[in-house]
Amino acid sequence: MCEESSSEWQQLVAEIVQCHRCPRLVNWRERVAREKRPAYKDWAYWGRPVPGFGDRQARLLIVGLAPGAHGSNRTGRMFTGDSSGDTLYAALYRAGFTNQPYATHRDDGLTLHDTFITAIVRCAPPANRPMRDEIVACVPFLAREWQLLARIRVVLALGQLAFVACCRLLQQEGYALPRLSFRHALHHSARHNHTDRTIHLLASYHPSRQNTQTGRLSPQMLDAVLHQARAVLDNGQAVGETQGSDMGQ
Repeated sequence: MCEESSSEWQQLVAEIVQCHRCPRLVNWRERVAREKRPAYKDWAYWGRPVPGFGDRQARLLIVGLAPGAHGSNRTGRMFTGDSSGDTLYAALYRAGFTNQPYATHRDDGLTLHDTFITAIVRCAPPANRPMRDEIVACVPFLAREWQLLARIRVVLALGQLAFVACCRLLQQEGYALPRLSFRHALHHSARHNHTDRTIHLLASYHPSRQNTQTGRLSPQMLDAVLHQARAVLDNGQAVGETQGSDMGQ
């Protein structure tokens, strides 16, 4: 990585971690960090916005919704320390995108291979539901990460809100994109209007406890989406839009 790029990353991470744009989110993330969950009473909660995490030369970008109150808001790393992360990292390990199938804290030895994980909102929202203006305020951080990740070929959106945000960013960056409805396992190849570059957009239900415990998202369903991403990266497979399960989170 060149020195200029490294400096840009450092500046972006610093801006994310110091952000106070959304009073409701600031109040909530700090309240959770003070009051804590009894199981984590001995933890020093992160309690700040959470930057993206992973390989900065990645070709796979995974975009989630927001940090969990007692997951990333506690540990300071995306999808780390809660059930969503348990599901996601186990699947990433099975697909060869990580060196281990678990993520418990920032110094647990986890390494991502060819993958970068981020979210559309960086602070834990009350009831896991960010408001529209909070998403609008935070998405520019995602856009800047995306621009710094110059090798991205596949974008995997976890959940409907992340999917909508990714579609808008692709359009803003000059990719031809029809009106798409969120569906699990959707795969659409978006070509840039002025270059030959193609980004493959994939969609999955979010690996939240609600989705995994109700059976809306099974390990096999998530594996299938990640294998689709692997096929594109390894073989240059170009697949158009595929219709998956009905709309959902």
